Amino acid sequence: MPLDDDSPTAQAQAQAAPPPRPAPSRPDPVKRRRRVRLFVILGVVVAAAAILYLVYWLLVGSRHVGTDNAYVQASTAQVSALVDGQLVSVPIYETQAVRKGQVLAVVDPADFRLAVDRARADLDQAERRVRQYFANDQALGAAAAARDAEIVQAQAELRRAEVDYARRRNLAGAGAVSGDELTAAEAARTSAQAALVQARANAVAASEQQRAANVLVAGSDLAGNPEVATARAQLAQAELELSRTVIRAPVDGVVTKNTLEVGQKVESGSPLMNIVPVQSAYVDANFKEVQLRKVRPGQPVTLTSDLYGKGVEFHGKVVGFSGGTGSAFAVIPSQNATGNWIKVVQRLPVRISLDPRGLARHPLRVGLSMKADIDVGG
Repeated sequence: MPLDDDSPTAQAQAQAAPPPRPAPSRPDPVKRRRRVRLFVILGVVVAAAAILYLVYWLLVGSRHVGTDNAYVQASTAQVSALVDGQLVSVPIYETQAVRKGQVLAVVDPADFRLAVDRARADLDQAERRVRQYFANDQALGAAAAARDAEIVQAQAELRRAEVDYARRRNLAGAGAVSGDELTAAEAARTSAQAALVQARANAVAASEQQRAANVLVAGSDLAGNPEVATARAQLAQAELELSRTVIRAPVDGVVTKNTLEVGQKVESGSPLMNIVPVQSAYVDANFKEVQLRKVRPGQPVTLTSDLYGKGVEFHGKVVGFSGGTGSAFAVIPSQNATGNWIKVVQRLPVRISLDPRGLARHPLRVGLSMKADIDVGG
């Protein structure tokens, strides 16, 4: 007997039967073409980008090396005291721009002025003493000339005495001259001989005195005398120390690390402040060693500063390379020969000079960060 569709058995058979499968859908050809076109466009874009990058690298990228590990430096001038004393004036302040020769501080000059006066008096005394040396030399020269005249006179007296003695001796044989006259003539001759010996001795003594006096003045005039020259050098030293009481700027620049106050006692050699010549600043750029294959001194460099941003460019040139890497001159250098070793790419400082015109328009300060790009194409 057939089953009724509404019967429980018919309903159970209907629930147990599996649902019919949907017919498989065919892919849409329009979507497929779009997908293929998208992949082709993407491939063309990637290939074009690769070609553009290759062209850029060949024409531009391979001609430049750059780094942002660069910092402004300058040959800072340290100002030190050259004399001891108390500061009586400090007319400058921190961060002030100063010119070469401008007064930075003044040490109390009272003691140094007294030293100059004393040295000037010593020089005057030395000049007077040396003038006396010259006067004595002239007097002794005149005395020596007088002694020579005495010798000539004594020689004349001796010749006359010898002639008188010879004449009386000849006449004494004929009895024309008495023995007393002959004896007197002989005594006169002996006295003339003694006088000549004495005159010669006096001349020798005068010559020795003149030679001794001439040692003090020989070979020089008043200005070249050693005593005068020594006194003049002492005066110059005193004047130099007096001038050093005024401390002046050695270079143009900006005052930094100023520690001076009026009334402060300073000692010779003690550092007082630094003058940073910002107008002659340079850049030390730390390039990786693998970047320096084509870098040579004289190559142009373009730089930007974090202070002014990318809108301001500085121009410079490569000056040279440091004598070693930063790790080589570190306080505690790396010991690559001990323990486990891992190769680390080193950086070598490259000195870059800056165009003074750019520095004048946009001043820099020591320690500022820079970005450097070297044109190695030339």
